[in-house]
Amino acid sequence: MFSRSYSNLLDLASGEFSSFGREENRFPRIKTIAGILSELDDESSNSVYSDAPSSIIQERIIIVGNQLPLRVHRKYDGERGGWNFSWDEDSLLLQLKDGLAEDVEVVYVGCLKEEIDPSEQDCVAQTLLENFKCVPAFLPPDLFSKFYHGFCKQHLWPLFHYMLPLSPELGGRFDRSFWQAYVSVNKIFADKVMEVISPEGDYIWVHDYHLMVLPTFLRKRCNRVKLGFFLHSPFPSSEIYRTLPVRDELLRALLNSDLIGFHTFDYARHFLSCCSRMLGLSYQSKRGYIGIEYYGRTVSIKILPVGIHMGQLQSVMNLPKTEGKVAELRDQLKGQTVMLGVDDMDIFKGISLKLLAMEQLLIHHPSKRGKVVLVQIANPARGRGKDVAEVKSETNVMVKRINERFGWAGYKPVVLIDTPLQFYERIAYYVIAECCLLTAVRDGMNLIPYEYVICRQGNEKLDEVMGLDPSLPKKSMLVVSEFVGCSPSLSGAIRVNPWNVDCVVEAMYSALTIPPSEKQMRHEKHYKYVSTHDVAFWARSFFQDLERACREHARRRCWGIGFGLGFRVIALDPSFRKLSVEHIVSAYKRAKNRAILLDCDGTMTKQRSVSIDPNVEAVQVLNSLCRDPTNVVFVVSGKDRGKVTEWFSSCENLGVAAEHGFFLRENEDVEWETCNPVTNFDWKQVVEPVMQVYCETTDGSYIEAKESALAWNYRFADRDFGSCQAKELLDHLESVLTNEPVTVKSGQYIVEVKPQGVNKGLVAERLLAIMQQKGMVPDFVLCIGDDRSDEDMFEVIMNAMATPSLSPAAEVFACTVGQKPSKAKYYVENTGEILRILEGLASASALASEHTAARRTCHLPPRTGIIDRDN
Repeated sequence: MFSRSYSNLLDLASGEFSSFGREENRFPRIKTIAGILSELDDESSNSVYSDAPSSIIQERIIIVGNQLPLRVHRKYDGERGGWNFSWDEDSLLLQLKDGLAEDVEVVYVGCLKEEIDPSEQDCVAQTLLENFKCVPAFLPPDLFSKFYHGFCKQHLWPLFHYMLPLSPELGGRFDRSFWQAYVSVNKIFADKVMEVISPEGDYIWVHDYHLMVLPTFLRKRCNRVKLGFFLHSPFPSSEIYRTLPVRDELLRALLNSDLIGFHTFDYARHFLSCCSRMLGLSYQSKRGYIGIEYYGRTVSIKILPVGIHMGQLQSVMNLPKTEGKVAELRDQLKGQTVMLGVDDMDIFKGISLKLLAMEQLLIHHPSKRGKVVLVQIANPARGRGKDVAEVKSETNVMVKRINERFGWAGYKPVVLIDTPLQFYERIAYYVIAECCLLTAVRDGMNLIPYEYVICRQGNEKLDEVMGLDPSLPKKSMLVVSEFVGCSPSLSGAIRVNPWNVDCVVEAMYSALTIPPSEKQMRHEKHYKYVSTHDVAFWARSFFQDLERACREHARRRCWGIGFGLGFRVIALDPSFRKLSVEHIVSAYKRAKNRAILLDCDGTMTKQRSVSIDPNVEAVQVLNSLCRDPTNVVFVVSGKDRGKVTEWFSSCENLGVAAEHGFFLRENEDVEWETCNPVTNFDWKQVVEPVMQVYCETTDGSYIEAKESALAWNYRFADRDFGSCQAKELLDHLESVLTNEPVTVKSGQYIVEVKPQGVNKGLVAERLLAIMQQKGMVPDFVLCIGDDRSDEDMFEVIMNAMATPSLSPAAEVFACTVGQKPSKAKYYVENTGEILRILEGLASASALASEHTAARRTCHLPPRTGIIDRDN
């Protein structure tokens, strides 16, 4: 790993970086140490800066998943035992290689499906690395149990499927030891990745909820790591997710990725909503790409459902044993229409709801008795526990009841297959089924419907077995739950709410009775989509977006801050730097004439605070700065002049501007002046009723009535709803004010209407003009703002550098609050840092004043007078 810890972050900010050599790209010998680790361990490896990558790199991708795409079997050779390893052709991690270029090297990191004795682990690791390019993570059984069966299956998996732990039977209460095991396993995976990674050129692709905190540990060790994450399960709504005690830790860990992938827009929308509500982060869509700004990094969001492996499926369809199984089922179910369900035996697959719908179908449509069969393939559950046993028991009871009531000799309405089937056997059931039913109450990207569609397309040999004319269009029908990830992509399926059994019954009946021509049309639509959006397309698209998301890594300056799972990387454009107190105070001391321009709203106050008044300390510091005769200080606010006067009445010689510069006053001894001679405000009669409607429909919002403007403020409203309403209000006002001499702008938690030509840049121009009138040419300029309305100030100040308004040697500090695109060249993290900077400047002025007073005292002439010698 090519990274270095910096004890002084100021060196980073000033651009004083060390250079490192490039290590040879090689695989080291695998380590096999594992155990419980604290999430705060290994702080010494906390990389806070990584140098720019070399221009010569070997493109390689490291794919990290909970399990390696390998089959493992114990072998016995005389007295010596050992292990047989082979590729698992059914593994998605192996199949996605088809979407990568041939020259891209692929390395896998994950666990094996079998427990390996510690004495064999080194040998096995070396074998897998040399023969399969796989790096195994060996986990002690007790640690694996807490990690997988504990945190993953008892906490994350139920919650992501909308099950709250309301009682011990429903997932159980949060167990801190399970969380510690989860963190420890993720750290072990990070160690394994770091053994084989070349940070300069390698990409990392992490899969699924088992490894959600892994991005933090990888980013911590290599700030510029090229990292993508794909979640294969649903992501719940914020109301569900916020119940998780470690919600912030997981969100921040995912945001240490460069690209985060989801199957559907709903899952991505829920994630973005969680980031907004819990972390205060907003997202933007630009040219079709969604991104979250996170400490100077743009975390991209990818929405694309995974596909199936067409080649593997078609090769199994061509096997003779598949033809034989199809023929067997054809004869066995002759004269009956087969409806097929393929599900895991767990509580979220809705098997019982499907069986209940089948029962109701036979009740309400007696003509279908003896003609329709539901074949339910129940795969073994991936988890374990009481709920799995209950589902299995309930399923068996319902199947027995239906068969006893509606069956007879030679006919069973429901055929339950609860033993594992080989893939070719499942394909045979796909081929003979007229309809596939998927009634999961919550599921991720279920690929069963995709496989069904391809199998129904068939091939020449299967058509011959089924007695079909190969020249005729094929048919298939899908009844799919709207709560399944594949539902949005299957536009021809009959979508159902599985909880509404009557609706499912109606959909099943429609699937059986729909005209053949419509079945053909639906099948053709599905086949075209599934065949073109296969797993290779999915992998290729994700990797292309990952390359795009990492394109800016090389030119950005990066360093890490925070400890444990609070670690994050700050990434800055080389021309965008953090403003340090030491740097600006040094420039302040050298200056002879200083211009200081400060935004008030959100800069000297906290935006989410109940109070909007500047804090007392800020006003005191402003007073101190105004006492320095070499300073000209202005404060600009969006509030009305009455409020501004009230706030700063104690500050002598302070210039203030109200309503974004419409009103301006050089100091308290002069009258207010207007920058724009506007006399007609009839447009307010149109605007105020519109804003009033939005106030009534948006709890927590209110109207700010000013002399020159009207603003709708949603600072105290729900963040998401307020933002949505603000966009709607902006469009509404722009449409009704088309012919009025006003501008409609959205700012931080406000939508404001004001006269054209009024902006904070006018205040900056006025400040420089006042200093010119006084014969003061500024050689120090400080301008601080926090939102889009302050960009006009920054633009005026930066453009003034090329004019006589400023000294040729002037040092200009245009500074924004937070890391975001801005015309400013500096930033601070929050309002607390602004106060510290201003206090530093005030202290420098006070110290200079004391030195001046002391010098004057030392140079006073001696006293003279007449001495009366007689007295």
